[in-house]
Amino acid sequence: MTANRKRKAAKPPPGAEARSSAAGSVLRPPAPASSRSLPPLVLVVDDFPDNREMYVQYLTFAGYRVAEADDGEDALAKAAGLLPDVVVMDLALPRLDGWEATRRLKRDPLTRDIPVIALTGHGLPEHVERAKQAGCDCFLTKPCTPIALAAEIRRLLEQGQNQTSKKGG
Repeated sequence: MTANRKRKAAKPPPGAEARSSAAGSVLRPPAPASSRSLPPLVLVVDDFPDNREMYVQYLTFAGYRVAEADDGEDALAKAAGLLPDVVVMDLALPRLDGWEATRRLKRDPLTRDIPVIALTGHGLPEHVERAKQAGCDCFLTKPCTPIALAAEIRRLLEQGQNQTSKKGG
């Protein structure tokens, strides 16, 4: 068993209050914004297993339910079947890229209101604009810490709750 697998097996339970970083400071994950009985569901779409694993582990630790997809086609199927609260979308994906997958999510009445976070190594201004045109609700550039991603997810969920409250729902 590798050291990485040992750490994975010994990860803290999802309800843990805090953990220590390598520097010894305490990191507290942001709490999910939802008041429903189930924690929010996040769909993490990335073709690199190590990236997915890092974000999935941290988001699970932070109290979210997490599903995974490794390309745009898989992301569309899982989004339609699971109806996640947020999609974290890499843009450079095999079979169907994240730009087109986002366009299709936003055209589908079933999934159009799901916030999409572009999380990509494509950080040039034209990539940001292209992601916005595709329908991404926000844009994060890799490398992105899991803490920064969780904070953005929380912001989007709270923003969605505030909009629902203002509509009377």
